[in-house]
Amino acid sequence: MRKFLVKIWAYDHYASFEVEAEDNAESIEKSILDKIGEKSIVWESTGMYGPLNRITYEEVVDVTRPIQTKTVLGVEVAV
Repeated sequence: MRKFLVKIWAYDHYASFEVEAEDNAESIEKSILDKIGEKSIVWESTGMYGPLNRITYEEVVDVTRPIQTKTVLGVEVAV
């Protein structure tokens, strides 16, 4: 199971939440629908009107060190 950050923009509202699913579209879709069915999502108004309806998701990677580092005087520091 992997964690995914899901962002939904629909009908002048926005929501962002995490789900756990296997790495395939059907599993992610079922996890999103289960989360929406729980009614635990906080929807916020975007203040924008128009065709702004979309769903995006990306994998959440828990890394303890920064992505970009540089060695300075023999010590690795975040950039």
